[in-house]
Amino acid sequence: MTPGDVGLLACPSCRGALTWEGRTRAGRLDEGRLGCDGCGADWPVVEGLPRLFEEGQVRGTDRLMRVLYDGLPALHDPLVTLLMPLLQGDTEARLRGHYIRRLELGTLTPRPRGPPLRVLEVGIGAGANLPLLEQELPPGLDVEVWGLDLSAGMLGRCRRRVEREGRRGVRLLMADAHALPFPDHSFDRVFEVGGINGYRAPERALAEMARVARPGTPVVVVDEQLDARERALHHRLAFRLLTFYTKDAHCPRELLPATAVDVLAEQFCRYYFCLTFRMPAARPARSGRGRAGAASFHR
Repeated sequence: MTPGDVGLLACPSCRGALTWEGRTRAGRLDEGRLGCDGCGADWPVVEGLPRLFEEGQVRGTDRLMRVLYDGLPALHDPLVTLLMPLLQGDTEARLRGHYIRRLELGTLTPRPRGPPLRVLEVGIGAGANLPLLEQELPPGLDVEVWGLDLSAGMLGRCRRRVEREGRRGVRLLMADAHALPFPDHSFDRVFEVGGINGYRAPERALAEMARVARPGTPVVVVDEQLDARERALHHRLAFRLLTFYTKDAHCPRELLPATAVDVLAEQFCRYYFCLTFRMPAARPARSGRGRAGAASFHR
């Protein structure tokens, strides 16, 4: 992340603008702090990673899952690649491809003016989705990919992957899905995979993803849900092991913002759902005149 990227960030406490003070290396943030112009909070930058979250708010299943991911970052992706065909009866690439297509990346077009196109992955982990994003994006389209996670171990793996594969335009930071450190309507696509059922307040995380997405853009959320048609005992036992962190792993359609539109909830494989929705553009204020005089309102 560069000093110029700081302009897209916002204080996770008050959404105020942030200013950078510290040391850079090769034009990127290295060590220092991000100070909030609004509430005066300080957010550290350590080894190039902004830490834009309140440690006291990381509790319950959030803290448990962070401990697990920090403890086995090198094993996570290989285990997924190995176990996915055994558990789901399909390859990892085909299963990931389903929800990546729901992002409709192929419909993105260059913006003639204003900020560049931006995609946000909440809970980026070790970056397994990065190659699929590249495959689905139109050739030559300049797109920034922003990824956040609460696990320093997983982000470390992701950063090494980005460097090893020579990927440009990837920004990484530590942040909490319940308080995304961005202004409203910052991203052209937003998605999250494998976290929502374990969040301490999933309705809040869904509202945050809806807030930072541009109106009309797809927001895609994926996590565990057992196919209602599944009767095999060994599949039910395997699902119970996968979802040890909760007794109610399911598609949280009922927790979406009330104004969400184009809602699509799919059971796209034995153990996972894919939930897609959009937020409508706010209608412009209208003015009218009646017996009570002039008035303006939003619909």
